[in-house]
Amino acid sequence: MKKLIALIMVLALALSLVACGGGGSTEPEEEAAAMIGVSMPTQSLQRWNQDGANMKAMLEEAGYQVDLQYGGDNDIPTQVAQIENMITQGCKVLVIAAIDGSSLTEVLKQAKEQGIPVIAYDRLIMNSDAVSYYATFDNFLVGVMQGEYIETALDLKNATGPFNIELFTGDPADNNATFFFGGAMSILKPYIDSGVLVVPSGQTTQAQVSTADWKSENAQTRMENLITSNGYSPKGVKLDAVCCSNDSTALGVTTALVSVGYTAADMPIITGQDCDKASTKNMIAGLQSMSVFKDTRTLADKVVGMVDAIVKGSEPDINDTETYDNGVGVVPSYLCAPVVATIDNYKEILLDSGYYTEADLQ
Repeated sequence: MKKLIALIMVLALALSLVACGGGGSTEPEEEAAAMIGVSMPTQSLQRWNQDGANMKAMLEEAGYQVDLQYGGDNDIPTQVAQIENMITQGCKVLVIAAIDGSSLTEVLKQAKEQGIPVIAYDRLIMNSDAVSYYATFDNFLVGVMQGEYIETALDLKNATGPFNIELFTGDPADNNATFFFGGAMSILKPYIDSGVLVVPSGQTTQAQVSTADWKSENAQTRMENLITSNGYSPKGVKLDAVCCSNDSTALGVTTALVSVGYTAADMPIITGQDCDKASTKNMIAGLQSMSVFKDTRTLADKVVGMVDAIVKGSEPDINDTETYDNGVGVVPSYLCAPVVATIDNYKEILLDSGYYTEADLQ
């Protein structure tokens, strides 16, 4: 009987050790992947869909969870609410392409209070000390490239003109529009001042040539008004060039010009940016002259590296600490390099690199 009692006690002790974990080893639980919040302004423009998709795919490949949100159709309250939710959900880093560079001051105070670093993506966030870093392309250079293309195409250094030109830039709330327009005007304004270039509409300030929300239909409406008021047509007043800051404005301008009879044979020089599919097709068809290509894969890859460095406690790669003052201070930045795409090199830049397939441009 004593032996039986002793055996029962030994078995009970063994069972208790197992129940407490003392009878064997357990695997340590894996730490949950950090959540990264990515806020894009809209899905109505091709480039932001590509930016968001590239960012999400690369961050997930790097081992992060991703909360990717789009701010409706450039709806500021929607973007603010989405960022508030990302902060509440405990995102470790916020990557934000702002709809309005000055609209996020209050919500980003919450991010700073929670110790959440903020990377401004392609659009500088203004008037906030919560912005840790800025990743973009050299946007002043984008405008310079557009101005230089017109300068070369019209041989402005040697010609006396006068050549007629009209100007289109983007949304006034987008700080990038200031850089694009400033870069282009750094090349074109001396020719305007000397009379080699003439702007028949007289609209030469950024406020006068802005395009709300960068929308093609808004650019088209303004171009239609300019056609009517200035008599532009293939058989009327000659229009030699239209400097457009991006492809969505260029698309609206081109649509307006085609509607009054312009063809590839007499289309003015039209600049653009982003190499959107529609504008690249127009370029191939001779209806748009060039587009500045900003490979969103390059920018996304750079931002993923910045996020990874932040999460792991190291310093992100930075190549500009002087240019971008957001009204509170200079934001450490990384600038990627844009390139000019034309009918002559688009295959190398867009197809050979895998950015588009032949089918995409049919």
